[in-house]
Amino acid sequence: MAGRCTLLRTRHALRCLRLVTRVRTALQGTAHTAPQLGVPSLSQSCRFSTTRTPVPNGSINVVFCKGPSRLSTRSHTCGELCSRHIGEEVTLCGWVQYLRQDLFVILRDFSGLVQVLVPHDESKHELRNTFCGLSVESVLMVKGRVKRRPEGQENKNMPTGEIEVCAESVEVLNTCRTLPFEIKDFVKKSEAMRMQYRYLDLRSPQMQANLRLRSRLVMKMREYLCYQHGFVDVETPTLFKTNSWGIEFLVPSREAGKFYCLPQSPQQFKQLLMVAGLDRYFQLARCYRDEGSKPDRQPEFTQVDIEMSFVEQGGIRALVEGLLQYSWPEEKGFVTTPFPCVTYEQAMQDYGVDKPDTRFGMKLTDVTEIFQDTRIGWMRDAVTQSHGCVQAIRVPEGSKHLKGKDMESLKNTEVDTMVVREDGSLKSPLGRLLAPTTRHQLLRVTRANAGDLLLLTAGARERVRPLLGKLRLQCAELLEGHGVRVRDPAVFHFLWVVDFPLFLPKEDAPGQLESAHHPFTAPVPQDVPLLYSEPHKVRGQHYDLVLNGCEVGGGSIRIHNSAQQRYILQNVLKEDVVLLTHLLEALECGAPPHGGIALGLDRLVSIIVGSPSIRDVIAFPKSFRGHDLMSNAPDFVGGCGLCPLPLITGNKH
Repeated sequence: MAGRCTLLRTRHALRCLRLVTRVRTALQGTAHTAPQLGVPSLSQSCRFSTTRTPVPNGSINVVFCKGPSRLSTRSHTCGELCSRHIGEEVTLCGWVQYLRQDLFVILRDFSGLVQVLVPHDESKHELRNTFCGLSVESVLMVKGRVKRRPEGQENKNMPTGEIEVCAESVEVLNTCRTLPFEIKDFVKKSEAMRMQYRYLDLRSPQMQANLRLRSRLVMKMREYLCYQHGFVDVETPTLFKTNSWGIEFLVPSREAGKFYCLPQSPQQFKQLLMVAGLDRYFQLARCYRDEGSKPDRQPEFTQVDIEMSFVEQGGIRALVEGLLQYSWPEEKGFVTTPFPCVTYEQAMQDYGVDKPDTRFGMKLTDVTEIFQDTRIGWMRDAVTQSHGCVQAIRVPEGSKHLKGKDMESLKNTEVDTMVVREDGSLKSPLGRLLAPTTRHQLLRVTRANAGDLLLLTAGARERVRPLLGKLRLQCAELLEGHGVRVRDPAVFHFLWVVDFPLFLPKEDAPGQLESAHHPFTAPVPQDVPLLYSEPHKVRGQHYDLVLNGCEVGGGSIRIHNSAQQRYILQNVLKEDVVLLTHLLEALECGAPPHGGIALGLDRLVSIIVGSPSIRDVIAFPKSFRGHDLMSNAPDFVGGCGLCPLPLITGNKH
């Protein structure tokens, strides 16, 4: 096991891993491959059911058969019926969505709704009584014949609104008790209620659509990585060794006082796979991180984990751009490549954040030069200090839309709000202190017009930029609350951010440094000499992918030199290198240059579907506090359950 990386370099081991990748991808129903991997390309409409036959070269031949009802007790799905099925006998299975007295039933399955007509013939009174005795959400199997609806009774808002099914028989597969909420998208449910009855919440059309879009996206990603670029799908361990950074979830072992930890990411494993000569690795990795109760955070989440050997930043970025362009849902438009790219410094300078939303303007404007000779005390002090500056944001027509409470929410002891009047004067306590020439220069540099709102602040650049960056986003939210279209939800703006600092001062100990990304990120080659003299000035080969103001991916070129990795851990970060002995030894065994990236799948899908929370794209998510409200996890473990686990060193029990 100690020489695992060397063992994996053998031809037999690599062939086995690549065969496993082909089998796994085929079993998941992927429908596109290069000829040498043995799976033909077919359209998405033919991906529902498959048969698999071994072929002599060891790969798998997948034959796709059209139709989600194949191998099922139904003949059709509810949502697929249309005028071309008129006259056909069909068998449908689904849930009762609506009951309209004794006239008809609306039947629902994953594909949509269809109207089932209740017969009124005396000879079929038992059938009618069965329908009339149903409760909403009961499960039925209905057999009948498709017919066109009478003229004038079509429902144009319903995909199956041209037809209806005349029931000839019905079998009640299961009844349903009174539910805590209706299965309709327009019915408002609390977050807690949705989590507690998640199996009911998942029946809603929106949740069904979210999960199916996620499935299609993942399938296309596998196609692109495996079949177009030769990546190998490798599952890495879930039980791993603890480290000294980050908050981890611990798992007790059967050895007294010893614990596993759930990995925050497969970072070390994927680097070891590059040392092993695998060349190109990916997996849909489950990761575990305690990051608090935020809408886009979960204690367990999924990332598309990618690593490549013999690659530079440009290669990784081009791969990811192609991956997203290939897998992007057709109904969401077209992804244009290459994505724009800015440096970390440019992002902070223009937007005040390192993950800017570029769908709207309102950039930060540096007006320090205008106030160089100011007599306003606090502003003069800010300008004369090291890294001091004066910066402003112009909110177009802000004063026309933001009134009362909105303006109060923007007021800050460090920020001055100025309303530009028709005559060019400024409505603001600070405005009265400005000389006319200073006021004119301010309006000219910020391009402010009558009705605009200016937000102005001064101080250290490291504090001023993030402050205005937050206010910029707050202004966008306030304007949208008044019906002003600032950020188009149907538009997707990707952006690369590069040249991050390799190290940042620790919040609790500013005199010490910590990794801005993680301790395995390589420095920019030109900055390597600074590593040994002024490490705080070193830039890292780290790149983030931003979508509509959210970080959806992050990666870096890794350190592949053991001595450099040891120096950073020991001398710069003051870490205990014993915890990473296995990695340092591996880097001494001929590690190739390598790099990679991880895409946050949950966050990416939530942005695509327009959901404010990643919980809407995860089948069984945790609550804000990290709880599973459906099963009441986490929970206390009784004494018997803890007996075999020696949690404390030397504890015989």
